[in-house]
Amino acid sequence: MIHRRWKAFLIILIVVVNFFPSLVRANDVIYSNQVSVLVYHHIDDHTEGGVTISTKLFENQLEALKRKGYQFISLDQFKQFMSKGTGIPDNAILVTFDDGYKSFYTNAYPILKKMSVPAVNFVITNKLEDPLGGQTPYLSGSEIIQMRKEYPDIDFQSHSDSMHATRDGKPMLTNKIVKDGLAETDDQFKQRVINDTKTCTRKLNELHGSQTEDAYAYPFGSYDNQTMELLMQAGVQYGFTTKNGMVTRQTDPMQIPRINAGSPYVRAKSVNNLIKQALRHQLQTIH
Repeated sequence: MIHRRWKAFLIILIVVVNFFPSLVRANDVIYSNQVSVLVYHHIDDHTEGGVTISTKLFENQLEALKRKGYQFISLDQFKQFMSKGTGIPDNAILVTFDDGYKSFYTNAYPILKKMSVPAVNFVITNKLEDPLGGQTPYLSGSEIIQMRKEYPDIDFQSHSDSMHATRDGKPMLTNKIVKDGLAETDDQFKQRVINDTKTCTRKLNELHGSQTEDAYAYPFGSYDNQTMELLMQAGVQYGFTTKNGMVTRQTDPMQIPRINAGSPYVRAKSVNNLIKQALRHQLQTIH
């Protein structure tokens, strides 16, 4: 009788592990009072590129992280932690996306919603005017509205309105534009950055893209002290970089590091290794 019960228990355990891996979690506390911020771009099964991964790889990464005991938080939880020291779970992860590609709606969002994983997408808002007009489709306003209604922990923040571009090989956000041989004045440059940022947040606000539009991902990861000051004048309180690292309460909120998980070379189990590398680097820096 005992043998049969033990056999039945093993069968149930095998079924759970194989068919419900998200229910099997490690109890290890890898870190506390810190956040790993992951960054993705394009989730697509028919495109290859350095910032594009397949739908299956994306889902497998999230499943592997859940099995390891990582816990996903929303942007609002992250901001409360940064601004007020509000408690967050151990092994906290914030999932972010850059650029606002349509693949977020078609491929990533269904997975995030199914697995109850919050995320934030930093949107290039001038793409909202003609989302299907380019080689790579972008999110539409109606899709953003739909996702916000269905799953409020999906957030949309700024990636500039028209600054995700370069002039003469230099990012527009951090460099003066030269037109007809004349460079912008200091005042013209400052006003351009502030106006563009306010335009971006206004467009997202009209779509109810977030409770508060106050976060910004720097286009091409390019920023400097002047950039941060101008963005703060425009209402930005959190600036997301492309620099690698972990986030603590002591992190400058305008220089938030992120870990790139959206490379096709990052396998499902490798995200855990990338996080641990960032932790080790942080410890070395402290000592």
